[in-house]
Amino acid sequence: MENPRVILESVITCPQCGHAKAETMPQDACQFFYECEGCGTVLRPKQGDCCVFCSYGSVKCPPVQMQHSCCGN
Repeated sequence: MENPRVILESVITCPQCGHAKAETMPQDACQFFYECEGCGTVLRPKQGDCCVFCSYGSVKCPPVQMQHSCCGN
């Protein structure tokens, strides 16, 4: 059953060119790579973050939102 408090959409913003796009996050996995549609830069999580959504998204990934351990931790 899906937790109604978990937000599944996050706007990911490229730190290189500023291109932003709303993306649906996986509920039970970390996304380690994301290719920017604006400039082609491949984003990777910042040190200490588990995924690109935690580093560059407007909302942290679902496992972090639910205070569960995430893949990178």
